[in-house]
Amino acid sequence: MSVRNQVRLSLAALVVAAAAPVAFAQAPARPSYGQAISLDAAKKVAVAAAAEAKKNNWNVAIAVVDNHGMLIYYEMADDTQTAAANVAQEKARTAALFRRPSKEFEENVGSGRVSVLGLPGVTPIEGGLPIVVGGKMIGAVGVSGGTAPQDGQVAKAGVDALK
Repeated sequence: MSVRNQVRLSLAALVVAAAAPVAFAQAPARPSYGQAISLDAAKKVAVAAAAEAKKNNWNVAIAVVDNHGMLIYYEMADDTQTAAANVAQEKARTAALFRRPSKEFEENVGSGRVSVLGLPGVTPIEGGLPIVVGGKMIGAVGVSGGTAPQDGQVAKAGVDALK
């Protein structure tokens, strides 16, 4: 490689590095943590999510965690693939620990930012959503067993039950 190309490459790297903090600084604000979700509210989320899954004939596992990722409520439909049990819980934990939908991590990986795979506790697959009430994050729901978009749809139905 010529010196001229090395200089161009170095300048390009500097521009990218300089822009990275700006992009990071513009990340959307995340909701503050609130009081942890109650068991009754967790059941309400799961019932609504399960109804959405049943309406579409999707066999899924549903996990609701508190605002720190600890399991509060769990259910799995008959004939749901066994692996969905752990995946649903991990999607919920991802959404709770990072206060964002697990789909954001999936999109990061899809756009080439694979470094997020090195973050402990990240499951980069759609289907985990924070549960925000009154502007405060009280927990998260994770769904697994269908396709990622199906899981996301079921999780959203659960979250919408508390609105």
